[in-house]
Amino acid sequence: MMTEGLAQAERKMRTAGVAENAITVFRHYYAQLADGLTGTIPEASISPVTDLPRLADLRHATGRTTSTGTTSTGAESALARTVVIKLNGGLGTSMGMQRAKSLLPVREGRTFLDLTVAQVLAARAEHGVRLPLVMMDSFATSADTMAELASSPAVRTAGLPLEFVQNQEPKLRADDLTPVEWPAAPDLEWCPPGHGDLYTALAGSGALRTLLDAGFRYAAVSNVDNLGATPSAVLADWFAGTGAPFAMEVCERTAADRKGGHLAVRTADGRLVLREKAQTGAEDEAAFGDITRHRYFNTNNLWLDLAQLAEALEARDGVLGLPLICNRKHVDPTDASSPEVFQLETAMGSAIEVFEGSAAIVVPRSRFLPVKTTSDLLVLRSDVYRVDGDGTLDRVSPATPLVTLAAGPYKLIADFEQHFPHGAPSLREAGSLTVEGDWTFGPQVVVRGDVVLPATDKPMTVPGGTVLDGTVVNGTALTGGAGALDDTRR
Repeated sequence: MMTEGLAQAERKMRTAGVAENAITVFRHYYAQLADGLTGTIPEASISPVTDLPRLADLRHATGRTTSTGTTSTGAESALARTVVIKLNGGLGTSMGMQRAKSLLPVREGRTFLDLTVAQVLAARAEHGVRLPLVMMDSFATSADTMAELASSPAVRTAGLPLEFVQNQEPKLRADDLTPVEWPAAPDLEWCPPGHGDLYTALAGSGALRTLLDAGFRYAAVSNVDNLGATPSAVLADWFAGTGAPFAMEVCERTAADRKGGHLAVRTADGRLVLREKAQTGAEDEAAFGDITRHRYFNTNNLWLDLAQLAEALEARDGVLGLPLICNRKHVDPTDASSPEVFQLETAMGSAIEVFEGSAAIVVPRSRFLPVKTTSDLLVLRSDVYRVDGDGTLDRVSPATPLVTLAAGPYKLIADFEQHFPHGAPSLREAGSLTVEGDWTFGPQVVVRGDVVLPATDKPMTVPGGTVLDGTVVNGTALTGGAGALDDTRR
């Protein structure tokens, strides 16, 4: 049945027009699944990462000082041979969106895509380089994204693609490993192969060869919702100087990062590896979350040597061999009674273990500003950050507050917008904001220190002009507030 299941899956992929190299990669991981491989990385097989270079310590003997640091100049500078690749495959379905997440307004009506384009154009002008922008879209985001970019013709680079499209693969029934059928919603029969598909899609689309033929050697890869991952001439120079085939930007872990993938050293061969939560056995969960032992997490800001990537793909018949991540889900995520399926995925950061000589560099938290939830979005929309003319976000508060919004009232973007009809409260003086209940914020609300808005048995309102200072209990601001908070049903 397993052999027949693979044959069915391959036929389904060819009928849908999936690239042949993507089918080859899928076959590789199907065989691992059939053999019972889980992709787990035992704690006993790794050791902590110790010394790493830091962006803050980089110095260049020659160059000029710019807003992004001291860089080398001339046509042969590393940035002149770099392309920016942004992962743009998500619809933001976890926030209730039906369009590309990159089209969500972030600040002053400008979207993630608007700010990304502004960052690239500003870097081109500052450094006098072509710096192409290429999107890795999915079938779900391609049309919307390309339509939006049509209004920014300046971002195109002559002779180069503006996008390549991520592959898709069939979800497999957990009981017999055959492609699942779901006539009620056929689109749910398919899933993306994870962002590790970057390398397969880049090659299969022809974009990799096109970039190399046009003289581009390096790629700076990041998620489109991470506006901190701005083009950096300093990092480009550093990466080119290492001669490494692959590099990862990492940040130091905090208590808030216990669940994120961390960097480690594989003791068998001394290579850097990335271990994700899904690759950790129950017996190793405590070690996984130990931020004093495993100090660095992956920002998903990566640097690729495109020439060395092409050589590796050719030598391995298109299969880099990234570690398998096998996710068990329901074919319809909203219906627990629908059949259980396996989704075979890989993480693009796990390529760090594939290449001998891979590198990592510690970067400041300012290069890691992802928006995965509406809590993250509220912080970016607040006065904690200032948007500069070049599209970069500069933090103007002493620290970034921790915001936690209750899932019920705030998880979906439409509900979130209704609860903040006048925009985000001032968070510049906040340490944390925890909203446990259904609260709607009036205009010019200020949060200071650590504030908790508790759960209530009815919707409540924070009146305009309220200063929330300290803990709020039973709807009353205990210190520094504007008095009793309003019951919206009164």
